Amino acid sequence: MRFLVSLFLSAVVLVSCSDVGKILKSSDYNMKLAKANEYYDAKKYTQAQLIYEDVMPVIKGSAEYENTYYKWAYCHYNQKDYLNAENLFKGFFENFPNSSRAEEAEFMRAFCYYKQSPKPELDQTTTMKAITHLQTFANTHSSSPKAKEALQMIEELRRKLEIKDFKSAELYYQLGYFRASATAFTELLNNYPDSDEADKYKLMVIRSWFKYAENSYTNKQEERFETVLNECADFTDRFPDSKLGEEVVRYKTQSQNIIKSIKDEQTQASTKR
Repeated sequence: MRFLVSLFLSAVVLVSCSDVGKILKSSDYNMKLAKANEYYDAKKYTQAQLIYEDVMPVIKGSAEYENTYYKWAYCHYNQKDYLNAENLFKGFFENFPNSSRAEEAEFMRAFCYYKQSPKPELDQTTTMKAITHLQTFANTHSSSPKAKEALQMIEELRRKLEIKDFKSAELYYQLGYFRASATAFTELLNNYPDSDEADKYKLMVIRSWFKYAENSYTNKQEERFETVLNECADFTDRFPDSKLGEEVVRYKTQSQNIIKSIKDEQTQASTKR
C-alpha cells in the first residue's frame, strides 16, 4: 500500500513538472502569470515559484510586478526556504516602500531570520541578526500588532543565547578551568541580570572561585579565598531571598576557616623565628 502511495505521489510530481515545463516554454507571459497564480492559490508553491522566476524580468515595472514579487517571496517561505525568502522580503520593502504590504514584508524578513535560528549548541550569528531585525521592527513600528510578537520572539532568542553562554561557562567548570569558569559565569550574569537563573549563575561564580582558590599554591590561597568571601557578600546583597543562600553560607564558612587556618600557620611560623 505504501509503495502504491509513493508511486502515485511520484507520478503527480512528474506530471506537475511536465505541465510547468510546457508553461515555461510558452511565450505568452499573461498565460504564464495566470497559471503561476493558479498554482499559488492551490498551495503548489514549487510550481508557482518556477513560473514566477521566469516571468519576473518581463513584468518588472508593470502593474502586476508588486503582487507577483510578494507571492514569489511567500513561495520560498512556504517551502521553508527561509534564506531566500528573507532576501526576497528585504527586496520587496526596498522596492515598494510605500506599499500597504511593506510593513508585513519587513516583519517577515526578521521572522525568516528567527526561523533560521539554530539550536543553542550551534553558531548563533543568525540568532543575533534575528534579534537585531526584530528589535528594529519593534522600534520603528511600535504601534503595529506585530511589534509585541517581535518582542516576544526577541526574549525567546535571548534565552537561547543565554543557554549557549551557560553551557560554555559550565564546560569550563567541568574541565577544571575554574578561573575561566568564574569569569564566564560573571559575564553571563552581567549579560542576563534579570534571568530567572541569575542566583544560580552567581553561585557558580562562587563555586568556581572556591575551586580555583582550593587548587592554588599556598601563598596565593588567602587572597583567592578573600575573593570567594567578596562574592558571597555580593550574593547575599543581590539575592537575599534565594533558596541557594544556605550553600553560599557554607562556602563562606569554609573560606573563613581556611583563611583563619592560613593566618594561624603564618603566626606560628613567625613565632618560631
